Amino acid sequence: MRHTVLAGGVGAARYLRGAVEAFDPADVTAVVNVADDTTLHGLRVCPDLDTCTYTLADAIDPQRGWGLADESFNAMAVLGRYGGIDWFSLGDRDLGTHLYRTQRLAEGAALTEVTAEISAAWGVEATLLPVSDDTIETRVTLAGGEEVGFQEYFVRLAHSVEISAVRFAGAQQARPTAAVLEAVESAETLVIAPSNPIVSIQPLLCVPGIDSAVRARRARNVAVSPIIAGQALKGPADRMMRELGEQATVVGIARRYQDLAATLVIDEVDSEFTDEIEDQGMRVIAVPTIMSEPGVARALAEACHQAGAPQ
Repeated sequence: MRHTVLAGGVGAARYLRGAVEAFDPADVTAVVNVADDTTLHGLRVCPDLDTCTYTLADAIDPQRGWGLADESFNAMAVLGRYGGIDWFSLGDRDLGTHLYRTQRLAEGAALTEVTAEISAAWGVEATLLPVSDDTIETRVTLAGGEEVGFQEYFVRLAHSVEISAVRFAGAQQARPTAAVLEAVESAETLVIAPSNPIVSIQPLLCVPGIDSAVRARRARNVAVSPIIAGQALKGPADRMMRELGEQATVVGIARRYQDLAATLVIDEVDSEFTDEIEDQGMRVIAVPTIMSEPGVARALAEACHQAGAPQ
């Protein structure tokens, strides 16, 4: 049995935590977004990979949903004293991850190899695969016309400004690794995690070969809506969808994923939209999807796997 998840952000990390409780962790593979990655202070930072790693290691800060628990920020305080760039706050212990990653990449190791080393050091038994070892960068065009990097939009501007476009620089030149393609093609069930569909899932699909591989196995694919009652639980997915002319509801999510997955999992509060989603050609499963309570993530992973497994 192989349970493969297209992943990015906090929602995906929490889903993965439920998946490794529900199944043998060795059977769980995450194909993780790297378009949020950035270089700061000369260090390569991979937010989605690290959030997944720290969550699966039970080391994540539970309040923020990112970074390490019980973290200190002394290095950032000194940096700020000098007038350096301190709007992207890196914890003192978290810096160790970025220092190691940067060192290994400079030595010629591929990001996939480095990710495996880091996750093993944290005792993570699931497989975390960056979608590509090549560089991809999410670029966001603000409503005023200025284009900024994703972390500038998300962190420096606190995703509080309207946007007009998103693009993924380098995605068309990037290549998926053989391990990523094998994870997608051989999965018993493939799950599109409850992640931001625009900046977490779309950059995965923009890497040549991923979209076609996902579409080819649509009948066994399950998507989980990150939108509940018209809102994203965390982050700007709902606002980004509206600003880009999409419907920020489970129906809008169905329109995005109708060619990629046969089943859409929605929260019970959105059951009223079942008929509209079925009109998009998708089967609907309504279950609790807010993964703040113990056991919900596990039950969600079990429901997804049952929905996607061959009948």
